[in-house]
Amino acid sequence: MQNRFIDLYSDTKTKPSPAMRKAMAEAEVGDEQKFEDPTVERLRQRVCELLGKEDAVFLPSGTMANQIAIRVHCRLGDEVIADRTAHIINAESGGTAANSGVMIRMLDGPNGVFTGEQVQAAIRDPNSRNAPRSRLVSIENTSNAGFGTVWPLATMQGVATVARAAGLSLHMDGARLANACVKSGTQAKDYAACVDSLWLDYTKGLGAPVGASLAGSKEFIKEAWRQKQMLGGSMRQSGIIAAAALHALDHNWDRLAEDHDNAHHLASGIANIKGLECDAPRMQTNLVFFDVKKPGWTAARLVEACRERGVGMGTSAGSSTRIRAVTHLDVSRADIDTALKVISDVMAA
Repeated sequence: MQNRFIDLYSDTKTKPSPAMRKAMAEAEVGDEQKFEDPTVERLRQRVCELLGKEDAVFLPSGTMANQIAIRVHCRLGDEVIADRTAHIINAESGGTAANSGVMIRMLDGPNGVFTGEQVQAAIRDPNSRNAPRSRLVSIENTSNAGFGTVWPLATMQGVATVARAAGLSLHMDGARLANACVKSGTQAKDYAACVDSLWLDYTKGLGAPVGASLAGSKEFIKEAWRQKQMLGGSMRQSGIIAAAALHALDHNWDRLAEDHDNAHHLASGIANIKGLECDAPRMQTNLVFFDVKKPGWTAARLVEACRERGVGMGTSAGSSTRIRAVTHLDVSRADIDTALKVISDVMAA
């Protein structure tokens, strides 16, 4: 057992640093609902500048941001076009159906990244009274279940061209948009220019404890506020958590490159452990997926054995052999080396 538990289960495991806690404690606050919280307003302005959008709203979670966006863009019976690996399909408890009454047309893009041609082929005939109406294209950048793959800007622009020509709206799940920007060198506002709405998460690699910001046009955000109220997302003196988000934007954006380097080191090390299989070059950002190939072993068995020795990871949904490990700001290079030794020792035992 290690002296300190090394938690690679997710980048949501990050804890606020002392400096972030200090910023939260000293935050100037007011009634967010009345637009009287100065810290929330500073965050809103910062996000609008970062993403090049007219307006933004601070929300408790990224899942709520996705659900609100779908409710604003779609009507009952409409169809959302998204990759089969998308978070809105696999990890939001059927919210798209329960909250918006929409259908989803699934695409199969390499590593979760689809093309404009695929979108074109998926768009329903607008004159058909039998088919659902294509209304929205949803993009996830980075693609979580697609091994943390970054969308090439040109590919996203191609999707946008096709969707707009057909009169469809575009939305981006930006849970790890910061990782995509740091890895690719693409400005957040350049990605954002491709879509009508998007959100940025603060609780993953950026290290804040709560919150996401949904951005779009003034008209879109006005309706998003109504949906926020309807879904129970109203907050009051939320400047306390908005201060954590601002601190994250100021201090934790560029350092995501360190997480990517650590993930590459982890993936390369796992690829050299007998009984495991990892396509290391496929892992672009901070998500590492690998498969257990040792006879008689499963992902669950390896995860449990490593947990008992002080290293946490997660099994991958839909597979008995796949494991996901995620690097983040609370995991150092030394921690990665320790984790690799633990995994190697378990597999050799």
